[in-house]
Amino acid sequence: MNINTESIVSITDANQNFSKVAKVAEKNGEAVIFKNNKPKFVLIDMESNPYFELSDDEKIDIAAARILKRFRPAFEELAK
Repeated sequence: MNINTESIVSITDANQNFSKVAKVAEKNGEAVIFKNNKPKFVLIDMESNPYFELSDDEKIDIAAARILKRFRPAFEELAK
């Protein structure tokens, strides 16, 4: 993994100032959070990151699955 030096944030900064980390992720597409001088976590801007590009049908499927999971008891009751 190649890491853009502008996207590096310390765990201390992330802990104390999350909005700073979010701004770094918005600017660079991701923020790599270092712990003990090693990359530990990645915060990804989902709108600009190709790993999370979904088609409209995929987005609908995900939303439907979330709704079904959340309201399953109600749907089961209605199915009776």
